[in-house]
Amino acid sequence: MQTLPTAGPKRIPPFVRDWVVSLLWLALVFNASSDAFSSANTSRFIGPALHWLFPALSPAKLVTVHALIRKSAHVAEYAVLAALFWRALRRTPPLASADSRGWRWWPALATLMAAGLCATIDEWHQTFVPSRTGSARDVAIDVAGATLALLLLRLAFFLRRRAQPRATAVAA
Repeated sequence: MQTLPTAGPKRIPPFVRDWVVSLLWLALVFNASSDAFSSANTSRFIGPALHWLFPALSPAKLVTVHALIRKSAHVAEYAVLAALFWRALRRTPPLASADSRGWRWWPALATLMAAGLCATIDEWHQTFVPSRTGSARDVAIDVAGATLALLLLRLAFFLRRRAQPRATAVAA
């Protein structure tokens, strides 16, 4: 019996993989705009957990902490989204540069604009969900999360660049 030659696994280009991961995360972010993640629904889990951790908190303080946790989730989900978008943009041909390891401002600015657009669409979508409301404040919080991620990435590049000359000087 003759067997046909099989080709090895095809390697997925990094920029394709990066965009797939970015879009999957975006789908997760948009899914969080559904009724399942409304304040009323998340309070059923977060409220008892907070009460168990901090039994002395008043009901009013529990509501405040619950709101802070929800707003922190906005920051975190858009920080991750920005990091993923930024990475994908940096690796997308023909836009990727020969030195894709260095910091460049255009991917950061494009990422910030994309995050703002996604946040706006996300909040607009929430106006159609009966248990949710769209909020310009939430768009600002989302963009702040994206900005935070980009600032941390910029800081990481700055620190890495500062550390490189010392490493090469020691090696010489």
